[in-house]
Amino acid sequence: MFASIMGMESLPLIQNARSRAINAENPTGEKGKGGMSDSILGPSRKGSPCIPTIAPGETKVLAEMEGPGVIRHIWITVTDKTSDQNCFVLRDLVLRMYWDDEETPSVECPLGDFFCCGFAKAYPVNSMPVVVNPTRGFNCYFPMPFGKKAKITIENQNKEAVPSFFYQVDYCLCDGLPKNAGYFHAQWRRQRMTEKQKDYVILDGVKGSGQYVGTFMALTTLERYWWGEGEVKFYLDGDKDYPTICGTGTEDYFGGAWSFATQAGGKTVEHTYCTPFLGYPFYSAQDDSVHNDYHMDDCPPMRGLYRFHIPDPVYFQEDIKVTVQQIGSCHRGIYERQDDVATVAYWYQREPHQVFGKLMGREERWPR
Repeated sequence: MFASIMGMESLPLIQNARSRAINAENPTGEKGKGGMSDSILGPSRKGSPCIPTIAPGETKVLAEMEGPGVIRHIWITVTDKTSDQNCFVLRDLVLRMYWDDEETPSVECPLGDFFCCGFAKAYPVNSMPVVVNPTRGFNCYFPMPFGKKAKITIENQNKEAVPSFFYQVDYCLCDGLPKNAGYFHAQWRRQRMTEKQKDYVILDGVKGSGQYVGTFMALTTLERYWWGEGEVKFYLDGDKDYPTICGTGTEDYFGGAWSFATQAGGKTVEHTYCTPFLGYPFYSAQDDSVHNDYHMDDCPPMRGLYRFHIPDPVYFQEDIKVTVQQIGSCHRGIYERQDDVATVAYWYQREPHQVFGKLMGREERWPR
């Protein structure tokens, strides 16, 4: 049941598992209790399709399950703005997940960034584990095993109430988990301006054994010229000065090449793309969240990129640290640069995990 969780080869195999789903109409996932609420159409006719509102500062428990089991799919949709002054809802809503008896989360991330949508903007993403469909249909297929218990919460840090929060968590209950089953983790970080000659840290402070399975990067370039010469580095199991794995460039890590660019009509054109494991789904140099001249580029260029290490997980037995350099190139050659970088690291590990650092404050998370 668990070994081939992402593969079609397991579909014909009859499993000793019991399927369940939690949403606003069946918040406990109880067997035979779905869709019971009434509406103007009568009994059991779409009476509670969503959480009506999440008040400012309120944390809602989306799902709480007794194990052992595996979350197989999460779907969420919500508005992306509450007013012209509060248009960063997807960074103001914080998603957290807790496994077994944890008091601190194994997942802590702004809602949009978790689903590879940075800058508090939603855009299509078409990968194997994360899919975002029109309009703001957020889907996650990372398998998330839990032994005793699982809890998923959403906190509204916006200053206004967020209406109509729709969601569904599809999971199965099973008789037990394999002894080598790791627990899913995801952590968001941001450095609003990186330091010259000091690598940006995507992930650090992880102790124990596991595998690193993905990176999302929301990059705002603050300097001119090409930005992507920085190498992604994986420090594994006691590495200090030099990593075990070091790539060749940032766009190379995300599966592209030669600046994602071609020449057309005397201009350089960057090409976005989505594939199952690698993607560059978003580029924009315009800000439509406030009153700007929409005929001209009016903000630093923003890029969203993902890499999922599903066919090629990065294994660690003791610890892991992941970094990326901020290096660009221009007519003078390569040079050290400073940019605005936000990332989500996705990994599995045995519990207990090290406590995450404090999440950056709401306004500090906002895009520039």
